[in-house]
Amino acid sequence: MAKEHDYTCRVDWTGNRGEGTKTYRGYDRTWEIRTPGKPVVKCSNDPLLGGDPTLPNPEDLLLTALSACHMLWYLHLASNAGIVVHSYVDEPLATGESEPSGAGRFLRATLRPRIEVAAGADLVRADAIHHEIHKYCYIARSVNFPMSYEATYTERT
Repeated sequence: MAKEHDYTCRVDWTGNRGEGTKTYRGYDRTWEIRTPGKPVVKCSNDPLLGGDPTLPNPEDLLLTALSACHMLWYLHLASNAGIVVHSYVDEPLATGESEPSGAGRFLRATLRPRIEVAAGADLVRADAIHHEIHKYCYIARSVNFPMSYEATYTERT
């Protein structure tokens, strides 16, 4: 039987310049994510929509969550399979679209991990693990756009 888990945070809008949302251009699209017992994360809107390009935006955070969840399950399943991972670096790519109305969505995401494994690792099994992760990862099981994987491997000598 499945168990429910609760997650919580607080999102504080920090973009009030003094007059709230009196005018569309009169406020900033910035906020802070506050999760109990964790560092504050300062965020902004997508730069395409007037946000601060130096801060994470919701799209960045979703792609990051997807990549991190995949990585953590990969490491777990690789360990269970006897595959020793020494390094895992992902540079995922997501493609989105924006409609003339302003509505947007992700069309697809490709995870592109570069994985260093111990010499002699079973690379066929190492690659097959990626296709098992969708059974477990909270984030991957929650999104409604297709995901793919383009993993590359090197062996530590």
